Amino acid sequence: MEDRVNQIKQQLSAHNYKLTPQREATVRVLLENEEKHLSAEDVYLLVKGKSPEIGLATVYRTLELLSDLQIIHKLNFGDGVTRYEFRAEGAEHHHHHLYCLNCGAVDEIMEDLLGPIEEKVEKEFDFQIIDHRLTFHGICHRCKGQVKDPKKLVGSKVT
Repeated sequence: MEDRVNQIKQQLSAHNYKLTPQREATVRVLLENEEKHLSAEDVYLLVKGKSPEIGLATVYRTLELLSDLQIIHKLNFGDGVTRYEFRAEGAEHHHHHLYCLNCGAVDEIMEDLLGPIEEKVEKEFDFQIIDHRLTFHGICHRCKGQVKDPKKLVGSKVT
C-alpha cells in the first residue's frame, strides 16, 4: 500500500498538489476497500472513523481532485449513486462490471471483452476510441435463486 500512496503523492505533486493528511486518509480508505466500489458517503464514514476532524466537503473535494487527475474513476450504475475505483495501473482500457439489480452488488470482469467490437467501430465509423466502459445489469449469482421475476427489477431503484 505504501508504494501506491507514494505513487499518488508523486502524481499529485506533478500537478502542484500536496498529499495533505486529509487526502492521504481518503486515499488510504480507498486503497483498503479497493474492491468495494465505495460512494462518497461510504468513503466519508470510513475516513471519519480514522480522522474524526475531516468533513464531508473535504472528502468530496479530494474525490473530485483524484478523479480530475485520473487517479480514480467515477462509476454510475444507474441507481443514482456515484461510486469510485482506482484506475488500473498500466491498463489500456477500463474493466467491465456486473451490477445486480436485486442487491446492488458490483462484480468485476477484468478481461477486456470489447477488442474486436472496438476495431470494427473504429473502421466503420472512422472513430478513434480512447476508452470504453461496459456494465451488465442483471441478477448476480448470490440472488439468482431468490428473485421470482427478474424483469420486474429492470428500471427499479435498488434500496
